[in-house]
Amino acid sequence: MSSHRIPVMIPHLGAEEAQAAADAVRSGWVAQGPRVARFEQEFAAFVGAGHGVAVSSCTAALHLALVVLEVGPGDEVIVPSFSFIATANAVRYVGATPVFADVDLATGNLTVATVDDARTARTRAVIAVHQAGVPFDVAALRQAADRWRIPLVEDAACAAGSTANGRPVGSGATISAWSFHPRKLLTTGEGGMVTTDDPQWAARLRRLREHGMNVSAADRHASTTPVLESYLETAFNYRMTDVQAAIGLVQLGRLPELVRHRRALAARYHDLLAPIGGLEPVRDPAHGETNFQSYWVRIDREYGVGRDDVLAELAAAGVSARRGIMAAHLEPAYADVVSGPLPVTERLTRDSLILPLHHALTEDDQDHVVAVLRKLAG
Repeated sequence: MSSHRIPVMIPHLGAEEAQAAADAVRSGWVAQGPRVARFEQEFAAFVGAGHGVAVSSCTAALHLALVVLEVGPGDEVIVPSFSFIATANAVRYVGATPVFADVDLATGNLTVATVDDARTARTRAVIAVHQAGVPFDVAALRQAADRWRIPLVEDAACAAGSTANGRPVGSGATISAWSFHPRKLLTTGEGGMVTTDDPQWAARLRRLREHGMNVSAADRHASTTPVLESYLETAFNYRMTDVQAAIGLVQLGRLPELVRHRRALAARYHDLLAPIGGLEPVRDPAHGETNFQSYWVRIDREYGVGRDDVLAELAAAGVSARRGIMAAHLEPAYADVVSGPLPVTERLTRDSLILPLHHALTEDDQDHVVAVLRKLAG
């Protein structure tokens, strides 16, 4: 076993983030406050949305998106099974039923055709995921959703910095949900964001994340006169802290450079893997560019070694790879959900793996990863 371990990912955090967090702590205001407000404004501007509402996680963002869309019991929401389980879980949070649709083999994303196959008279929304940062065909799916008169929620958890149809992912979206988990290019440790162009939705989202109060805690504390708040509806505690937002602001400034570096590393992987038959790496779709939040590879039959054996050999050689994206419908939590056949989803979750890709990855690391894969191919 190699003594040098190559991690599958490392968040890119440095002295600037540490200083920003320390400044927030020293300010005496560590809860949701002015830094959160600034982060919301700057992130929304970056992705081309009218409003940003910072929350505690992308899961919270998805939940609140469905709440403002007034999805509830008796409704169905089409989601990909090929996604982290939080996408489907958010549907159950509002009492609705997730309906799993299959995905495209090359991108791992929903398409107009796969969504149409899953539609019923009870469909009230679609949550489409920009899977691992690979953008789905935004123009096509938005046009179809408008034709069906079904709102489209964009799960952009992994997609900060990706583009679709020549615009940033999130630009012009009805409503989008974002993640700032450490595996994402832009991280605040934990945290998320909802973006939308609708000012009324944004105002309600701000109330919903803060117990339904008609005035935020930050505004109440900043007031020089007594404020008697009201609680307008049963809501949640989904707030982001100013410490997290301080880190997020620094990370947002780094994001374009991080995306450029990721794409350069991915291009080098493409070149190194090209001579090895049976390995099909994720690539940019025709309609956009991925930020390469993850670099996943599909193992085809001609490669001659199964995915789990590849993972074991990589681990023995000091490489921390991961299985590909999960299929929620195969998990015990969703054993009671009846869905149509999902052959592409099941093939991708069985035959794909995620290779190391992060800012600190060196060319020597990449050469080592690829050497293991080349050796296994015989």
